[in-house]
Amino acid sequence: MGPIPIGEDRRVDVDDDKRVAAEAAAEEVADGMVVGLGTGTTAAHLVPALARRGLEVRCVPTSSATAALARDAGLDVIEFTGIDRLDLAIDGADQVTPDGWLIKGGGGAHTREKIVASAADRFVVIVSSNKLVERLGPPVPLELLEFGLGSSLRLVGRLGPVRLREVPPSPDGGVIADLFGPVDDPAALAAELDAIAGVVAHGLFPPSLVSEVIVGGGGHADQLVLG
Repeated sequence: MGPIPIGEDRRVDVDDDKRVAAEAAAEEVADGMVVGLGTGTTAAHLVPALARRGLEVRCVPTSSATAALARDAGLDVIEFTGIDRLDLAIDGADQVTPDGWLIKGGGGAHTREKIVASAADRFVVIVSSNKLVERLGPPVPLELLEFGLGSSLRLVGRLGPVRLREVPPSPDGGVIADLFGPVDDPAALAAELDAIAGVVAHGLFPPSLVSEVIVGGGGHADQLVLG
């Protein structure tokens, strides 16, 4: 894989972009690893690519959908209990900036995804080329506690319009919402959201979590140059 500049025009099939990025990431998994698996359409390509390698690995999925997909593919799925670290986590993203900020949570599993990414020695992000952006923009996914929800919505609402999603609760029973305010300073916004007690987690992932970004496009995968 070679480095690519952000913003390069790579107009190819998005589904094929995701597939080649997932296949490249699967090659980074080694025998005996404990691997965190993300949620969403990118994970749908990662799981079969990983299964085809025939490795002895244990997988920690971030959603029930990914868990079912992994079991059906013959992978060893385990609960995230009794272990305190992962060797590698692989997941997609909704937006990726040149310096490595991410927005995640389109599938509503961003709390578990952030926990898994934080626990991994390496967090590899796999995206199609259309996910590369010059700067982050709304919406920012949120998971909120049901307890005191009205208060949490009022406090988050100071940062911009908030909309509840008409979706089932998160895997851990949280309410999923989206913040449509500006994301001019991701670090400052993340800190403000972290300070609101009713916010379980938000979809802003800092560059410090990201080890590598693999971008699929044009029938091949490349590593994004961050910074």
